[in-house]
Amino acid sequence: MLLIVVAVFLIRGAFQPPWATAFKPLSSEGSLTHRQITEMAILRKTAEVCRDLAIAEGQDFELTIDNTLTVFAVEQACSELNSLQSTHDFQSAITSTYYSNAAVDVDHIHPEQHCDAEKIREAQQLITDGLKSVKINIDKESYDSARNSLGKICHTLQDFYSHSNWVELDKSVPFSKLINRDAIIDNIADTNTKTCRNCNGDNCNDNILPELKEKNLLTSGYFGVFSSSKPEGKCSHGGKSDLTSFEEPTGGINKDEITSSHGIYHKRAADLAISATMELLEDIRLAKGNQAFLQLVGMNKTSVLAFVIDTTGSMSDDIEEAKRVSFNIIDSRIESVEKPSEYILVPFNDPDFGPLIKTRNAENFKKAISLLKANGGGDEPEMCLSGLELGISMYMYLALAMAPPYSDIYVFTDAGAKDFGLESTIRAMIEWTKSRVNFMLTKVFSLRKRRHVSRSQRSSTRMSRSGMQLYRDLADVSGGQAIEVTKSTLSQATTVITDSSASALVTVLQVVRNPATAEHFSFVLDSSLSNVTLYITGVSPVFTLYNPTGASQSGSVKDGPLGSIQTVGNLWRIKLNSKNQKGVWGISINSASPYTIKIRGQSYFNFFFTFVGSEGLHGDLVPKDNRPISGGNGTLFLSVTGGELITVTDVLLVEASGSNTVNGTIQSLGGSDYLIHLQRIPEWPFVVQLKGLLNDLNGSSLGQFQRQSSTQQRASSIKITADSQSTLKPGIPLNVNFTLTSKETKGSYIIRARNDRGFKVSFPSSLSGKAGGSTQGTATLITPSNTESGSDVTLIIEAEDQESADLNYVTLRLTVMAEITDVSKPVCEKVSIKADCPVVCSNASWELSANLNDGNGTGIAKVFINIGNGSLSTSQLMSEDGTNVTVAFYNASCCSPEVQVVAVDGVGHVGTCFTSIKKKFATNTSVKLSMAATFKFILLFIFVVFFMW
Repeated sequence: MLLIVVAVFLIRGAFQPPWATAFKPLSSEGSLTHRQITEMAILRKTAEVCRDLAIAEGQDFELTIDNTLTVFAVEQACSELNSLQSTHDFQSAITSTYYSNAAVDVDHIHPEQHCDAEKIREAQQLITDGLKSVKINIDKESYDSARNSLGKICHTLQDFYSHSNWVELDKSVPFSKLINRDAIIDNIADTNTKTCRNCNGDNCNDNILPELKEKNLLTSGYFGVFSSSKPEGKCSHGGKSDLTSFEEPTGGINKDEITSSHGIYHKRAADLAISATMELLEDIRLAKGNQAFLQLVGMNKTSVLAFVIDTTGSMSDDIEEAKRVSFNIIDSRIESVEKPSEYILVPFNDPDFGPLIKTRNAENFKKAISLLKANGGGDEPEMCLSGLELGISMYMYLALAMAPPYSDIYVFTDAGAKDFGLESTIRAMIEWTKSRVNFMLTKVFSLRKRRHVSRSQRSSTRMSRSGMQLYRDLADVSGGQAIEVTKSTLSQATTVITDSSASALVTVLQVVRNPATAEHFSFVLDSSLSNVTLYITGVSPVFTLYNPTGASQSGSVKDGPLGSIQTVGNLWRIKLNSKNQKGVWGISINSASPYTIKIRGQSYFNFFFTFVGSEGLHGDLVPKDNRPISGGNGTLFLSVTGGELITVTDVLLVEASGSNTVNGTIQSLGGSDYLIHLQRIPEWPFVVQLKGLLNDLNGSSLGQFQRQSSTQQRASSIKITADSQSTLKPGIPLNVNFTLTSKETKGSYIIRARNDRGFKVSFPSSLSGKAGGSTQGTATLITPSNTESGSDVTLIIEAEDQESADLNYVTLRLTVMAEITDVSKPVCEKVSIKADCPVVCSNASWELSANLNDGNGTGIAKVFINIGNGSLSTSQLMSEDGTNVTVAFYNASCCSPEVQVVAVDGVGHVGTCFTSIKKKFATNTSVKLSMAATFKFILLFIFVVFFMW
């Protein structure tokens, strides 16, 4: 593949190539983008699901479902009454789906991925293959991977309506064949069929030949950046960067925005793209059920309880405390909206780790943690980082990757880490997931293995000290805490675990000072915050807390006017009094040793961010899966949850262990989304801080607002990119090509490639680079042939400068997909309808009988009613040709005249039967619909007539 290097233009403050050829990320006013189309489809479909669930439970649902929906409104309408729920997970899921949608414009330039060049059948295959991937990911509860696949196929699906002539054919409903693999698309203009004529100057409104509409033929535009070649008489995509549009027939037919060649059709194309995306989402909902769908869109969630536990011989007390605190959280919240949504357990020993437990069933988790026993070990320090790497990296099976980003993971150990080679990978995973790693450290590690001679003991002690410092460093980087206590006081420290399992947690301020400095910190508490708690870790810090009225409380006062203070080990936990919290607070602190301060509370309102770039053939705002480049400019995509009530005034990069800042320029994208343009990405580690005003529903200000990210980010002078790939097949090697670029002098780079499944991966151990130039390498990942389809693999490729130790990485999330031969959806044949319904429905009833079969496919997996409130029963029989048939019998009141029977096969294909009886035409007779019976009747009729004649 040619390496495309092109100039980019600065448009509205964000970099975007001049040839962007999809619904554009920063379109002209009045145009809709892929981001808006994707978000609106998810909002509307989610609201529909919540409405259906509410109606089924006899509850009211008053939200109007249209294109004016907001994330906050849907979240509130779908949430349980009086529950404190943040829109963070919901909005993050939508954004994640959009990110993978946007990536298609950067990483995938083939025409079928954009429905260009009449590659519509090929696009159908891409969409349906991706749909299978989504459903398999859901089966494995790999929801992040499912969103990744979903976003990609949404892009291709949405591009069909912008790039083809579907709208120009006067179609008013989505082209459903695109999401059905067994549907035959036989009306595409062939190679020899001319489709366009020259535009009339800049007016291309009537350039599609009328014969296409007369014959109902589909076409889509050709596009070329480096070549103007296209088949004779074919339409072009259009636009200044499309060289084919300057060749006859000139002009184009795209509807990407209102200023495009066919911009007059943009709104209709965008509306159809929304409807088509909703149809795709409905197929997923029918196949996997309402609860799985809500999990996919980030609606079903609270918090994750994730433990990484040392099970070596001296850990008995710690394991018992982990059991106690986890059982207490589970039992006290079993019926609460704050009950954990997932439970993750990673036990580790020396030198092994596992087995790994991930479940949504609280009783299964309790059973697994009950079986933990301390045994073995003694050769301190332990392989803790191996367990931690798995706990952070392994998506779905392991703690962080399986848990949503921004989760808290708790590590219980009494020994320092000795596998230091994994530190860079752990840091990369922390930055990527933005999750917090917290260490519960009990101070007996120096007592293990006293039988060693003094030299060995001294060596072990040095190892322990450096290992414990590594824990502190990782906690600081992640925004977690390293809490050091004795075994007898561990139970007092685990209150922080109970704190972090609450829903809708936000960080107001977090600072690290290493080395320590005497300093005064100000922070703002707004009226939406509740249960505000301060955490300080350090050795004998001296501090004083000040509230907005000027009242103060010394750290030596356990119960004072501002809050109650609990001290255990190196942890100070200050629970603020619930009254008079709003306003500017302060804390003055002095310490002889390093310390951290964290301030958290519960609130609807938070934010999340990702560094983005706009590059590639089509251009869009695509997240960076690595560190940004230091010294240059950069862009943050930032979303404020509950953003309709927040006025953002400042977004800053704040030095993680200092007072330096970089201010960003704020560009609103509408709703709660912003682009933050930064003139310089600093070399020092930083966090992101957001300031603004909180408003009421009428737009009146309720005072200042402040939030901060917890996880530290850092930049690099090395740029590393990799081929985008989302699937791999069992037993077949996958080659991942990657490129290194450095703005510094030439150097030698240490290369590392790791994956969270332990699959074999080969890669060059080092590469040599040149200043300002690029160096290529390949990592080859081999998946065992017996790997289950739907399994996730996270591959991290790292490059470290041997001289400066500067490091960058790229992360790839892959899904193992075995070849699926079942491409057909179940077929529903209505056998009979028996209706005896008067005009007034009264107590009368009606019946439907239908046969459902999957032919030679994977078989019918489930049958259910999607529309209707009657009763359904099923039975099995064998047809004459040897295939299994599911017989469905439905009975309902005449007051419920409609039914949709849904059949789902083993790979998630959906087949439906919809029937509606019209009461005013009801009779006392049975209406037979069996095709075979009808055919026999016709033959008999013909025979009788012929005989009489």
